[in-house]
Amino acid sequence: MSELVISGAKIVTEQGIIEQGILHVKDGFIAFVGDMSQWDPSAAGSTARSVDAHGSWLLPGFIDVHVHGGYGADFMDANPETLDIITRFHALHGTTSMLATTMTATRDAIDRVLGEVDRYKSQEMPYAQLLGVHLEGPFISPKWAGAQDPNLMVPPQLSWIEDWHERYPQLMKQLTLAPEREGGLEMIAWLRDRGIVAACGHTDATYADIQSAVREGLSHAVHTYNAMKPLHHREPGTVGAILTDERISGEVIADGHHVHPAAIRLLAMVKQPHGLLLITDAMSAVGLGDGQYELGGQAVTVQSGVARLTEGGALAGSTLTMIEALRFMVREVGVSVEDASRFASGNPARLLRLEASHGSIAQGKQGDLLLVSPELELEHVWVRGKEITA
Repeated sequence: MSELVISGAKIVTEQGIIEQGILHVKDGFIAFVGDMSQWDPSAAGSTARSVDAHGSWLLPGFIDVHVHGGYGADFMDANPETLDIITRFHALHGTTSMLATTMTATRDAIDRVLGEVDRYKSQEMPYAQLLGVHLEGPFISPKWAGAQDPNLMVPPQLSWIEDWHERYPQLMKQLTLAPEREGGLEMIAWLRDRGIVAACGHTDATYADIQSAVREGLSHAVHTYNAMKPLHHREPGTVGAILTDERISGEVIADGHHVHPAAIRLLAMVKQPHGLLLITDAMSAVGLGDGQYELGGQAVTVQSGVARLTEGGALAGSTLTMIEALRFMVREVGVSVEDASRFASGNPARLLRLEASHGSIAQGKQGDLLLVSPELELEHVWVRGKEITA
């Protein structure tokens, strides 16, 4: 039975900050969290590993619900090796859980990814844990294709997801669609009834379209502001609906390229405390530097850390990591470390209905933990109490 004791940490909990905190992880779960004065040293076994935090932040592990790949690997090419590469890379940058996110592709291509992820999940996962799959497309709008292939976009096909859900129960956790497309509302209601997050994205939906979708069960928006009908004072559009409807949570790519810090600040203001999620939308290039890559079968050029389609120049995912997103939120947007942590961990857990086990530091929850220096540099990552090392 493995044990870990982290002492002298500034622990962020849902109830507030414990300034001189101590935490005990036993067999992968948090057995104690509190002030050092409350700790009984005899509670830990003689073989427990001890870490002195020296006043660093102790945060819950990040949960990335929208990530396409990393370090040269893409979820669309899923196999045991590529899944190890992606989950290891992002774990080393603070992500302890994630959704394997697909791209617009053929039914057969998506089916293959689902099968590979399902098999991977059935075994012990050594790095960041795959919680399931986020299907981004192909039921989206060619008008707002972004970096996805418009030739493969189709109206919502309920028979497809019924088949996938039957063969891979509980695997689909989130599905992104353009709700204004024919069959969109029916699909949203179907997702709602099965506890799958229905999200709008790559959409030309009007304000009224989104309101109709929310009534059917739409509850989330992917990469808010990007690839969707923008705000206009006479037609609030998709963005206006997201900003003004508390029933919709919104992701944001906080990298300084996709969204201006002031627009992120506005989103944070209207979505406090539970409606904003940090994501990476990272593609395979993250961790490898500038060069030529591919995303969803399309050529991508990364220059100065910004990924764009080689033809057309549309932003093509990102080269962001979750720890960088947290730093950007604190340094450029001006939110507190506690709020940024909630956006990166607590709110994604709430979206996926995993608050009982993930997303915050509390007794009984999984020992998914990050030690982060006062300068917001990542010092240690633990997944279920096991340290992930380079």
